[in-house]
Amino acid sequence: MGISSALYSGVSGLNTNSQAMSVIGNNLANTNTVGFKGSRTVFADLLSSSINGSGGSSQVGRGVGMSKVDQIFSQGTFESTESGLDVAIEGEGFFILKEAGNETPYYSRAGAFRFDDNGYLTNPEGYRVQGKEFDPITNILKPGDAKDIQVPGTGLIQGQATSTMKITTNLDASEPIIAAAFSLIDPTTYNFSSSAQVFDSLGNPHLLTTYFTKTASNAWAVNWSAEDASVPPVVLTGGLAPLTFTTDGILTGAAAIPPVPTTANIPALAWANGTTPTAIDVTFDTTQFNSASVVISQDQNGFGAGNLTGIDIDGDGIVVASYSNGQQTKVAQLVLGKFVNPNGLSLAGSNLYNETTASGPARTGLPGPELGKVFTNSLEQSNVDMGAEFVRMITVQRGFQANSKIITTVDELLGELINLKR
Repeated sequence: MGISSALYSGVSGLNTNSQAMSVIGNNLANTNTVGFKGSRTVFADLLSSSINGSGGSSQVGRGVGMSKVDQIFSQGTFESTESGLDVAIEGEGFFILKEAGNETPYYSRAGAFRFDDNGYLTNPEGYRVQGKEFDPITNILKPGDAKDIQVPGTGLIQGQATSTMKITTNLDASEPIIAAAFSLIDPTTYNFSSSAQVFDSLGNPHLLTTYFTKTASNAWAVNWSAEDASVPPVVLTGGLAPLTFTTDGILTGAAAIPPVPTTANIPALAWANGTTPTAIDVTFDTTQFNSASVVISQDQNGFGAGNLTGIDIDGDGIVVASYSNGQQTKVAQLVLGKFVNPNGLSLAGSNLYNETTASGPARTGLPGPELGKVFTNSLEQSNVDMGAEFVRMITVQRGFQANSKIITTVDELLGELINLKR
């Protein structure tokens, strides 16, 4: 009976070491798999049998069994990539993905993302990445649960009419005073002019010109003209409030404590092209020094329609769409999930995991110190240590050989037992 028990102990050793070799083989096979987490085998002895003898009761083991295959969720190293959609997580979080038409969440550490033909951000297998959307008007995150991240399929962003403009200039204090009334066609009725491009409600560009006329030693009248883009051009003119300066050349409003910006309003401009008439608030950041009149900067908040030129993910996990008109739009922000017991996750293939009762529910939120920090243009590599795996391979191989020797030795013992009859 004891010889047969040894035989089955050897068989259990062969089976267990074979399973351990399978785990090692799987680890080595996924050495270059993005976001892969290696596994290890934990052995446990089987229930022993009791033997009663003259010296009392004793126990003899019955072999070995596989207790657990543990996932090792240690941090993998990062690889720098050329894609702005590649993301790696530093920390314990997981990306959240869903299959189209299926609300079951999947979790992954592999951040090699791309957009499909419908504008959804997906992994290579087509699972859609989850994130919180930005409100296109307020540019803040919408309340509610995470959703599929999608960039509108048109790939266009509409234009925005100019409503504010800031002009930063210096007006030459040595310019002569002009008493004549302003005339658009008479350059002798103004001292200096500057032009800026503004936009109507359809994103069409128009030229807005501001004219400065020195009317007193420290006062300048301001007029403007707006040229319509239609043919023949339509010229619109009107006057703005005068600018007054201190004896130090500082704009009167700017010299106040606290400073009060000097702002004038251009009434609603009808561009005669079917667009909505729009008014423009013009803020002057102007000085009057004894230096040549010059435009330092002109800023306005309008822009034309633009085509989608690129999509990237920034360091906060925000998906940003860039357009040909120079605008950037925040589309959504990635959402991460974290588990109390990640070892309880169930493997789903394709670098995906499912939550289980053992793992507990995922705690979801935006990237940060708790759930993990994201790095763009990066991918997390497999955390498999090839050197350690080869050492385990040697020990498992030796264990398999030792157990095979048990079987051959027991076979020889059984042969000797049979030969007793001879």
